[in-house]
Amino acid sequence: MTLAEQESLSLRLEQCYTGVLHDVMRARGMSRFTLPPELRPILPERSMAGPAFTVSGRPCPGVDPHETLVAWTGLLSKSKSGHIWISQPNDHTVAHMGELSGETLLLRGLRGVVTDGFIRDTDFLMKMGLQVWGRGFTPRDIVGYWMPFEVNTPICIGEVEIHPGDFIMGDRDGCLVIPERDCAEITKQAEESIGTENLIRKAILNGVDPQEAYLKYGMF
Repeated sequence: MTLAEQESLSLRLEQCYTGVLHDVMRARGMSRFTLPPELRPILPERSMAGPAFTVSGRPCPGVDPHETLVAWTGLLSKSKSGHIWISQPNDHTVAHMGELSGETLLLRGLRGVVTDGFIRDTDFLMKMGLQVWGRGFTPRDIVGYWMPFEVNTPICIGEVEIHPGDFIMGDRDGCLVIPERDCAEITKQAEESIGTENLIRKAILNGVDPQEAYLKYGMF
């Protein structure tokens, strides 16, 4: 997929919503594509979509602090414009995104962050407008404790396997992972479903019985 195609799909997905995308994917027989509900956004009013830049790491208590920061800044340098930074830190002790890292990712053109861990500097992240998803908050940083392990390799969050380039879409209701090979078709189907839902909504508002509306349009 070209960069232009990725950008186009990201913008189209941001105009959809996770509920309709979920229903389309379920109807296609897909499963295990919804990230754990404990992951929440700091800017719930904003949707976020883009291809995945995957990151994994693990705790290394006692690691040299300088080595930690060299590895972390090197990781930031590998991030890809137009992508969603999504990480499996294998850790629920320290923060895996903060202010300076967020500023760096914004400057590099990333569309958002998802971490299966904690974040910090939340007020700063909100003020800069970077959408970040995480499990919670802590002021403790990674220095002397945690190291990145791999980038752009498959990771798992909950029951969901995420490959580099898979699309991430999140809104107030939750966050989904859409396989890259299926994303264009799923996006098209979601857009068509939104059009049908608009017809159902109009029918309901005009007094049509909900069961009649369902039987006519085949969805509700």
